[in-house]
Amino acid sequence: MNSTSDQAHRSQRLTRFLDGVERVGNKLPHPFFLFWILFIVVAVMSAVMAAAGVSVTDPATGDPAPVKNALSVGAVRELILGTEESFLTFGPLGTLLIIMIGIAVADRAGLLESLARHALARVNPGYAVFAVCLAGAMSKFLSYSAYVILIPLAALIFKAVGRSPMLGMIVGFLSINAAGDANPFIAASDVVFAEIATQAAQIVDPDAVVRPTDNTYFTTVSAILLAIVLTVVTEKVLSKREHELVPDSDATGPTAGGVSGAVPDAVEVRALRWTGVAAAVFAGLLVVGMIPAGSPLRGENGAILDSTLFNGIAVVLSLFFLVIGSTYAYLTGRLTGSADLPGFMADGIKSIAPLLVLFFAVSQFLALFEWTGISTVVAVWGAGGLEELNAPIFIVLMLLIGGIALLNLLITSGTALWALIAPVVIPMTQLIGAHPETVMAVYRIADSCTNSITPMSATFVLTVGYLQTYQKKAGIGTLVSFTLPAALAMMAAWTALFAIWYALGLPLGPGAPVR
Repeated sequence: MNSTSDQAHRSQRLTRFLDGVERVGNKLPHPFFLFWILFIVVAVMSAVMAAAGVSVTDPATGDPAPVKNALSVGAVRELILGTEESFLTFGPLGTLLIIMIGIAVADRAGLLESLARHALARVNPGYAVFAVCLAGAMSKFLSYSAYVILIPLAALIFKAVGRSPMLGMIVGFLSINAAGDANPFIAASDVVFAEIATQAAQIVDPDAVVRPTDNTYFTTVSAILLAIVLTVVTEKVLSKREHELVPDSDATGPTAGGVSGAVPDAVEVRALRWTGVAAAVFAGLLVVGMIPAGSPLRGENGAILDSTLFNGIAVVLSLFFLVIGSTYAYLTGRLTGSADLPGFMADGIKSIAPLLVLFFAVSQFLALFEWTGISTVVAVWGAGGLEELNAPIFIVLMLLIGGIALLNLLITSGTALWALIAPVVIPMTQLIGAHPETVMAVYRIADSCTNSITPMSATFVLTVGYLQTYQKKAGIGTLVSFTLPAALAMMAAWTALFAIWYALGLPLGPGAPVR
């Protein structure tokens, strides 16, 4: 009885905590309005700081860097006239549009969904849990579609091997949500993260460049580690309570449907094989193209890391997905003529329209933040505080993981949160010797795991809805009671991996030192 009473008490405390998170989160405005509110706050602060004569020494030039008043007549005029340029030159905007043109073709063709289904269709029962975990960790290309496709699929796979389909859903959700930023591939979000990091780093160093490939070594190992950790937690911890995840007698559960279902299996398999050939040919041509020292894919003086291929990765990825998507669409009959391709591309742009709207607000806030000089002041003051603290860079990075993880309970959009904090934490840590790509790696750890335990996440609510198709009484507490131990274990393991990586001084990606 005592054990039962203690468990009930812990459940009540967890429920109260989550209720508090939900109440606070519900009071936050939409990220679009949040950035405009911050815009106004920065403008007012600039007027106050300029009147007070606040100034620091610019670490990039050594010259005085006073705060400029954004509310002066000349400043308002300049900011209005610069609105269009600030938006159009916002780094992530162009790269995201370019890469989505290609990905949209592969998505509309049904290729991404087909790959996900076939990767999990014939899984050995003994490896079912690990397969779901690994597939979720590598599903970044599917974006939010990953939840719609993989969660029902995970339920069917678990049911097929005699496990609870509800547990399959939870594992699928965890693998996508808590390991989403650990991926061996380069996706649109990597390009966006890198562009935001570049703009933040250039506050201190105008020549700084953060590439989408700068975390690939770390994220590749991370994807495998997190899949293993989640598998172990599922089998050793979550499975102990699997008896609580019994579907109602009249439950039907969701079905894993989608565009791929309209294609006969034989046609789909043949299309996938030839699409694989097209992918191999494309990759082979890139390798061959990089061999000559004077290749246009290389950089000046034959450089490989600082090259057209790596610096223009968004264009390369867009072409890659365009090629394989078109191949698959043609072989499955979804591409009836060249006129269909622009329609596929347009659908891809439509899918990211909410992000483009958010980018407009973000671009204006960041432009003002940098123009006023407050970004430089914050960086210099913050770096000074860190130097007085006299804490090693590694300790500062660990503190960042904890702080960002807490913020992520309320602001669950990875792009919005990164755009909000990168202009502060990157310059501040640069001035004490940390690399921007290292801070970006730390952000990935903090941004992912806590998404699985906050009801402020749209995907969290979606997963609760999925669970209720099997068990009507399932709710927020049901999901959190299973996701919390897994999310904490994954965060601990991922943080430990980073600590080892940092201690050994291993590169995070091609030409990207960790320290």
